[in-house]
Amino acid sequence: MREVRAWTAQAGRIVRKRRDPVVVQTLRSATAATIAYVIALRLSPEAAPLTAPLTALLVVQVTLYATLTNGFRRVNAVVTGVLLAIAFSLLVGLTWWSLALLLVASLAVGRLVRVEEYVPEVAISAMLVLGVTSVGDTAWARVVETLIGAVVGLACNLLLAPPVWVEEAGESIGDLARRLRQLMLRMGEEAAGGTPVDRAEKQLHEARRLDHDIVEVDAALRQAEDSLRLNPRVQDSVLHRVVLRTGLDTLEICTVVLRVLARSLTDLAKERQPEPLFEAETGAALEQLLSEIADAVVSFAVLVTTHLSTSAESAEERLAAELRTAAGTRDKLALLLREEAERTPGHWQLPGAVLTEVNRILDELDTEHRTRRLFEELDRVSREQRARMPRLTRLRERLGVTEQMWRNRAGFGGRSR
Repeated sequence: MREVRAWTAQAGRIVRKRRDPVVVQTLRSATAATIAYVIALRLSPEAAPLTAPLTALLVVQVTLYATLTNGFRRVNAVVTGVLLAIAFSLLVGLTWWSLALLLVASLAVGRLVRVEEYVPEVAISAMLVLGVTSVGDTAWARVVETLIGAVVGLACNLLLAPPVWVEEAGESIGDLARRLRQLMLRMGEEAAGGTPVDRAEKQLHEARRLDHDIVEVDAALRQAEDSLRLNPRVQDSVLHRVVLRTGLDTLEICTVVLRVLARSLTDLAKERQPEPLFEAETGAALEQLLSEIADAVVSFAVLVTTHLSTSAESAEERLAAELRTAAGTRDKLALLLREEAERTPGHWQLPGAVLTEVNRILDELDTEHRTRRLFEELDRVSREQRARMPRLTRLRERLGVTEQMWRNRAGFGGRSR
């Protein structure tokens, strides 16, 4: 039995490793480069046509969308550089000043032909070709090899379909929600126990560091969005992108509000030191409220990634129940804070700010607010698609993929979001 569990765990690690972006990128790039080199050996006059595998290696990306966009720009950059090199070789040949002029011209033309981040590729290709003795044959051979590499790279992404990175993006969103939860729990414990200024400042610094986590999650989400574009294996790719993106936007807003809340508690600790931040009953209510909101944040993260699991309906019910409980605790805290303000009328601003910030987080997590935000974003995306691709939009409508279907699938409660 122990051996079976060990074998199962090992198999699970192998499966997860196969989906690791680094492993997938390595295998697909090596395969594309090798195939491109074999084809170029037969079609190119060069003895070692290394431009083909080099181009294939650079063109192949993790997602099909990135491969198509990067492949076109890279081919454009390389061919532009080769043509500039041919022109310079016919006019002036290779000297120090012609090389300088070629670099300036390549970088300038690269901006004009809109190869974006591949502007240096124009200059690199031009220099490599200009430095070869038999310019004419080598230049056109390089063009052929570049096209071979680009075609092979695109074909590898079509035949060896890249994975959809939605699951990884969902895990990143879940990790961010759990980090928010841990920070909220610590802030609640500190508020209930009488927070010294140094510990309050520590919580504030930790809240500020969450900005870096947001950046990492955003990068994972961008990769997931690219993997959904132009992917024939994915239905409702626009809906998936909008659901995840709006979910991350909500968590980002909660992070910002939590940072402001940490600042309010820090200012309150400075103002009331060495006394505790709140009276015992008020501090306990705030700790309970932050704990309930922390659980709701995690449930919200589960809800926005429900296309990755089968717990959509239970996640919505759990979130709604947690928000109702938190709203009741919030009302209790509001009464306690008002009583404190009446006893100490000169110190009501910061406690009032704490209550305001808690209300903002609850409002962002509210399911009705979430649904309204999701529909607004779907409407915006739909308008942009109609303006940018009217023919494709009409075709989708003929096939029955209407905006109302998006709305129905975007509903909560596990209703096929």
